[in-house]
This record gives sequence, structure tokens and C-alpha cells, in this order.
Amino acid sequence: MNNKYKIIILGVTIIIIFILFLKVLNSDKTYQPNQMIGKKLPQFILEDLFNKNTKLDTSVWANKDFIVLNIWASWCVPCQIEHPFLMSLKDKNKINIIGLNYKDESKNAKNFLKKYGNPYSIIGIDKKGEFAILLGAYGVPETYVVEKGKIIFKHIGPINEDVVNKILQLKK
Repeated sequence: MNNKYKIIILGVTIIIIFILFLKVLNSDKTYQPNQMIGKKLPQFILEDLFNKNTKLDTSVWANKDFIVLNIWASWCVPCQIEHPFLMSLKDKNKINIIGLNYKDESKNAKNFLKKYGNPYSIIGIDKKGEFAILLGAYGVPETYVVEKGKIIFKHIGPINEDVVNKILQLKK
């Protein structure tokens, strides 16, 4: 092929890539990762991590004014990083934390909790990630604050001191 055609093809390719890039930059910014804020928690039935015969459902939140729901997994390195903050929320601040074990093996999850401590009052198993999808979760870790059955706050990624302080402010 002639050099002139190669240059034309290269130029057209660059223009197409540039147009696609601009399209992505100007895409709809109305999508909210926090679209569940203000909505009730979805209905669910999950197996309890420590008692296979117990099923967890929405009654877990029914009589609770304020809870933290944390999605985690034993294979998740950021979950290890946030774990001391969860322990602090439970031990020092007496926050009720419910765990959602995400796409994990029960044995590994139990070993993780044995090694790092268990901040959760109850842990539901979400082997296929179906409940996490209903919540609008992107992965692990993610943390939700639930007040009287409604989601009032969501944090994507490992929690830190700033997030702990935000959670404590919400509880007041």
C-alpha cells in the first residue's frame, strides 16, 4: 500500500479515537453510585455464616434504629486494611455491624475472622453476589449505614478514620 493511504488511514483512526474519547468525557454524569440512598434495603434471605440452619432476612433490620452493613471477603486485601476500623466501631463505639460475606468460601471467612477478630453481630453469606447486586455494590469492601430500614450513607472502598467519623456523626 502506498504511503499516502497509510497516512490517511492513520489520520482517520486518530480522529475516530479522539471522537470516542470526547464522547466518554461528555457522557451522562447523572448516574449516581449512591442511587440506593434514601431507599429501603432490598428483600433478602441469606444463610448465616456460623449457623447453616439459620436464614437471615429483612427481620435482621426490623427493630434496629441504626446499623452498619459491611460487604467483605477473606480474599479482599482492602478488607484487611479496614478491619481495625470496623473493630473500633464495634468495640469503642458500640455500633451494630452486620456483615455480608461476598463470593467467599465459608471456611476462609471464618479463618479471616479468627485471625483479625469479628466486628459483626450477624454475617450473611452472599456466595453469588446477588444481594450485593441488589444493593448496587460494585465489589468489596463497601459499607452502608442503615437507619430504620433505609440506606442513609454508602462508602465504596475500605473505611478509614474519616469514614468512621462520618458514621459516628450520622448516629448522633
